[in-house]
Amino acid sequence: MDDEAPTLPDGEQYDLAKVGAHWQQEIERAQRYFKSWVDRCTKIEKIYLQQNDQQSAKRRFAMLWANISVLQPAVYARVPQPVVERRFKDAEPVARMASELVERNLAYTADDADLDSVMRSVRDDFLLCARGSVWLRYEADFEPLDMGVEPSDQAGATAAGSPMEQITDERVCVDYVHWSDFLHSPARRWKDVTWVARRVPMTDGEFDKRFPEGRAYIAANGAGSNHGTNQTERAQNEGKIYVWEIWCKTEDYTVWIADGCPSALEVSEPPLNLKGFWPCPRPAFGTLSTSSLIPVPDYVYYQGQVDEIDLLTKRINKLTDQLRLKIFYPSGDGSVSPAIEKAMRPENDTVMVPIPEWAAFTDKGGSKAIVTLPIDDVQKVIVACIEARKQLIEDVYQITGISDIVRGDTQASETATAQRIKSQWGSIRIRDRQAELARFARDIVNIAGEVICDQFQPETLMLVSGIQLPTAAQKQQVEMQMQQQQMMQQQGAMRAQQMGQPAPPPQPPQIPPEIQQLMSQPTIDEVVQLLRNDSVRGFRIDIETDSTIEPDEDAEKQRRMEFVQMVGGFMQQAGAIAQQTPMLVPVMVETLLFAARGFRAGRQLENTLEQVGAQLAQAATAPKAPPEPTPEQMIDLKTTQVKAQAEAMKAQTGLAQAQIEHRTTIEQARSDMAAQAMEQARNQQQPGAMQ
Repeated sequence: MDDEAPTLPDGEQYDLAKVGAHWQQEIERAQRYFKSWVDRCTKIEKIYLQQNDQQSAKRRFAMLWANISVLQPAVYARVPQPVVERRFKDAEPVARMASELVERNLAYTADDADLDSVMRSVRDDFLLCARGSVWLRYEADFEPLDMGVEPSDQAGATAAGSPMEQITDERVCVDYVHWSDFLHSPARRWKDVTWVARRVPMTDGEFDKRFPEGRAYIAANGAGSNHGTNQTERAQNEGKIYVWEIWCKTEDYTVWIADGCPSALEVSEPPLNLKGFWPCPRPAFGTLSTSSLIPVPDYVYYQGQVDEIDLLTKRINKLTDQLRLKIFYPSGDGSVSPAIEKAMRPENDTVMVPIPEWAAFTDKGGSKAIVTLPIDDVQKVIVACIEARKQLIEDVYQITGISDIVRGDTQASETATAQRIKSQWGSIRIRDRQAELARFARDIVNIAGEVICDQFQPETLMLVSGIQLPTAAQKQQVEMQMQQQQMMQQQGAMRAQQMGQPAPPPQPPQIPPEIQQLMSQPTIDEVVQLLRNDSVRGFRIDIETDSTIEPDEDAEKQRRMEFVQMVGGFMQQAGAIAQQTPMLVPVMVETLLFAARGFRAGRQLENTLEQVGAQLAQAATAPKAPPEPTPEQMIDLKTTQVKAQAEAMKAQTGLAQAQIEHRTTIEQARSDMAAQAMEQARNQQQPGAMQ
């Protein structure tokens, strides 16, 4: 920058006049930097639309329009579809569900933002002016928060609005930016750019709503209006106020300033916290050098040939005007001249010239009643001009790299191999353009995905995607219900034991199937936690796009058939191995998943294959139930059981008899001991009595 950008300590406001003066200088400097490119693109656009001269345009060869029309479907033919996958394609449920949620939200965003029309406009600017740009915005609608709801249901409230408001709708807008409305700081490489800006046309109502106090700034200076240089631009710009939206990376703020206004309308922090800071991807650049970011349109390289083609086209048209029947006849010769005119009946394409001195003319032209002007020489000149123009057109095709196979121009005598070689190598020079637009589309989807991950509320993610995930509170509530059911079963078993009754067998908790399926999924809180973490999100999921060029349907069918054949052949071989060695089933399941993940056509079946594979592996490793016994074995088993029961009863009877005899012996011994004690006591008393 020429001047140091104004900065202030935290908590203080910027001086809008000082900021506005600084950025007016920066915008004017950038406009001077790109002025030659803008003037060149303006002329090229007029040539493309045949707006230079309506009279001369009729005699021009529309070479530029023809080349652009050929390249348009070749470099971009269909809207890119977002592809969000786990970066390492593991079986982690949280990352899988997060990628599916983001992919579905991105697919809806592409349709809602009409990404196809935006990409087609970028494609036309890219082919015509060698630069195309877009701008992304996040919008949300708010409504007053219902104070009667529980605090846990107020997750829709956001810091972007009032604490008393909740979000009712969220969306990512993708705005096309015309090549003349996009500016950035002069730099050699895009990574060296310090600020980007776009010019936004606003009606009076939009301006007053966005900047309630901004009318005073533009009214005092008469700024903001841009009427244009021609009648079309003046009609388009009438009643519009042009405002520059500037994002400065070095100072980490955004500035809004009206076109030509010396004071800024607003200075604030960036409304989006993006990884690359810019709300726009790197523009789709055409031909660039390493010296600057000023692109060079392709038309510049064959403009000389086109001028010669136009010159030859005008010459051919003028000579073609001479290819008319021109008749000379004697005038004023009584009834002869009217008879000749009546016989020839001259129309617009016939020129009849009466000759007063016919006798002198006949000495030079012959003695015929009429003489026609020879046009053989004119025809030869026209043929020569057409051949020269054809060679110049071939030179243009050589310069631009538009091969004959791209233009659909081939010969019936060519073999299929020759046509295949042309198809493979004839379009090699436009592959860079295809790759540049594919990169541009991928960057758009990446920024939109980042906005969705950072800004969208959990309710919006699930509503747009159609996927319902439980919250942590819901999952905890279901777990508490399961624990209560288990505790009730345990209490029932304890009461049965106390009453001497057999305990009932344990029953699994009674949960509806839809609740069981919901409980098997990760919670929305876990998914949102992954999406909100910028560093972890980049490690776990990857956002890409598929091809932006027209796919080969036969090739897509061939890939699908190869996938089906691979799965069918593998399952046929794996079935025989699984019957012999069930322990190898988990290995075969992982092998099948490893092979399926390599096919783009198999991505939709990956989740199903993982679920079925897990069930097969669990069934193969589970202990097998013993085989059912035969009738003979059942008879032997019952006989054995009867004998065992008889022996058990006999043993119990013998044990009871032994216990009775043991008790009798003990009682007899006790009575004997009592008798002996009494006898001894009597013997001790008798001698004392005698004394």
